[in-house]
Amino acid sequence: MTVQDVSAHQVPLIRLDPTGSDHHGEAARLRELGPVVRVELPGGVRAWAVTRHQLLVDLVTDPRISKDWNNWNAIRNGEIPDDWPLIGMVKVTNMVTADGAEHHRLRRLVTKTLTPQRVQSLRPRIVEITENLLDALPGHAGEDGAVDLRRHFAYPVPMQVICELVGVPEHERDEMRALVDSIFRTNTTPEEVLNTQRDIYLLLDRLVEARRKEPGDDLTSALIAAREEEPDTLSHEELLGTLWVMVSAGHETTLSLLVNAVRALLTHPDQRALALDGDAEVWSAVVEETLRWDAPIGNFMARYPLEDIEIAGVTIPAGEAILAPYSAVGRDSTHHGPNAHRFDITRPRTRHISFGHGPHICVGAPLARLEANIALPALFARYPDLSLAVDPGDLVPVASMFSNSVQALPVHLGTPNSGGA
Repeated sequence: MTVQDVSAHQVPLIRLDPTGSDHHGEAARLRELGPVVRVELPGGVRAWAVTRHQLLVDLVTDPRISKDWNNWNAIRNGEIPDDWPLIGMVKVTNMVTADGAEHHRLRRLVTKTLTPQRVQSLRPRIVEITENLLDALPGHAGEDGAVDLRRHFAYPVPMQVICELVGVPEHERDEMRALVDSIFRTNTTPEEVLNTQRDIYLLLDRLVEARRKEPGDDLTSALIAAREEEPDTLSHEELLGTLWVMVSAGHETTLSLLVNAVRALLTHPDQRALALDGDAEVWSAVVEETLRWDAPIGNFMARYPLEDIEIAGVTIPAGEAILAPYSAVGRDSTHHGPNAHRFDITRPRTRHISFGHGPHICVGAPLARLEANIALPALFARYPDLSLAVDPGDLVPVASMFSNSVQALPVHLGTPNSGGA
């Protein structure tokens, strides 16, 4: 990340690293440069970033701000090609990119089916999936005795849960995993971008057709039924877009949350000791502190002012893109205190916005929290001697501006506790 120039408003311009090689170093530099910073995305595309917690909270609840990518001047002017590496996170048709009544219509269909009761009803199945994966972990050890906890635990827990919830058939799940991985990477080639965009909708079309022929107790079947009852409620494109956001966000955020929480505990022995001696409330604190301190989504696209707006004395013109830099905001000392840079599960709870805020707060947040609050204590109860198999500095970040995690988490399991959760 390097300073490029100074904007007309004397705001520094920062080129963000598309490989995500140092999310928190980059986030710290963003904060140091001020509350509003100009950023450069892949392909020389420019946007803004708001680096203070309260300013971002105010922004995302401002009715003058749109989530609809059709309001981005760069897209309207043809400056963003269809093979742009970030296009799959921007140019989609679902509740994430809708405003007002349209957003309410699309979100209501999901909240009607993904109710708090339904989320809680998944608890026994999440426990079962977790226990089966914990049983299998020793069998995944390599010649050096290390197990990749990301691949064999953090990855399959949310992927299996969300695929079962949405109704993705077993034979389609490997491709679904590959497509989700591709969409979050920001170092993809133009050919990969185009192929991913095509294959996502081919797979989702197959899923909808399969569930239409054989409905089940899943979200896809429920959304199809809602559409057939009221055809104007949901277009086919909106149905596919809704399914995609549920699968991709429902998996990626929880995956990174689990990886980041384990990494944090293994590199902070004092906090680990507190967690292992604690109850469910303490593990909830582990989850929330991880979300704040090491947000699973480091940056998120995008919002677009419908008119010129002023933030912290800086005027952002209508139609320009504003990035939500959760890695930067999560450690904002003006909100989280002077020790915001520390991982501390005993800190007084301050509200974080790692799942978003306002009308667009993540609809799957309760499910992600449930999965993490089951999987993490079960892992450490079963393998209390768990340790990193490599130096923390050797962990390789995921190649993404969005996903904030590591590509592998090799650990030594130690002696299992037969009386674990």
